[in-house]
Amino acid sequence: MAIAAGALGCTNNPAYCGKMFDREEERELVLSLLDQAISETDDDSEAQSLLQLMLIKNTQQKFLKVYERTSGEHGYVSIQGDPIREHDPDVIIREGRKNRQLGPNMCVKIPTTKAGLQAMEVLLAENTPLNATECFAVKQAVDICELYDKVTSKTGKYPKLYLSHIAGIYDECLGEYVKREKVDISPDVLWQAGLAVSRKVYTIMQERDYKATFVAGGARGLHHFTEMVGGEVCVTINWRGTADELLKTDPPVVYRLFNPVPQKVIDELMEKLPDFARGYADDGLSVDEYEEFAPVELFRSGFVRHWKKILGVATERRAA
Repeated sequence: MAIAAGALGCTNNPAYCGKMFDREEERELVLSLLDQAISETDDDSEAQSLLQLMLIKNTQQKFLKVYERTSGEHGYVSIQGDPIREHDPDVIIREGRKNRQLGPNMCVKIPTTKAGLQAMEVLLAENTPLNATECFAVKQAVDICELYDKVTSKTGKYPKLYLSHIAGIYDECLGEYVKREKVDISPDVLWQAGLAVSRKVYTIMQERDYKATFVAGGARGLHHFTEMVGGEVCVTINWRGTADELLKTDPPVVYRLFNPVPQKVIDELMEKLPDFARGYADDGLSVDEYEEFAPVELFRSGFVRHWKKILGVATERRAA
């Protein structure tokens, strides 16, 4: 359905196996493949990585047709590795190389953290298509784009690079802070926060002619899709709450991405929400702070929770 509607690719994250396991109609398939995976390795985390590859293969094959039809411009399927060990660039590199072997349209998805950037530098030099994820701050986006320019100018290789700014999770994180700290801020102002950073990142990418493809990720509402209309962007959406709502409401197609965020809105967000200020400012974070940035931690926590769930199932199945 997605491909028929014009979808250009598919992105997965480390919660995928856990979410498939939670679906009653998919559970037997997941357990069957997991049993196969644990028979091939003594390491349960590696078994889960194998399970993820097995589950994604069908999707990869479907989008391979898009990849071939567009001569490698589209049709990529992103895959991300073990979120528990993603602070180790060697683990990221090893998993990335293995995941890439599934097919020519596999795109290695890596967090935009210090370790992630170190791994990206190695994999870009090997001509590996990448999806830079867990990106929330302007500084993170600039760092990966500058790294890409540095590596490609040295190697002469230009693999596909997607830069995923996760506005929906950013909004969730800021919303939790507002509720916890009882911040006096209008819901209408808060509604614009994540997208304000997305707009700034996209504008910088256009002005500096960075070669990455902007991806609006982590949609948590229809506005995370509709507010991106008008730019050269990809938007990753779920079926429930986004794609189904698009079909149901069939809203008019209005170019919204370049609508400026009022300065008074930016000023209020900067004043009242420290993590918005850190993400919006050009130098609000250092590379050493990326991994502990609140929205990065929130995003990863879901991955870790689902990854540990399957690790537990793998341990039980192995013992049995």
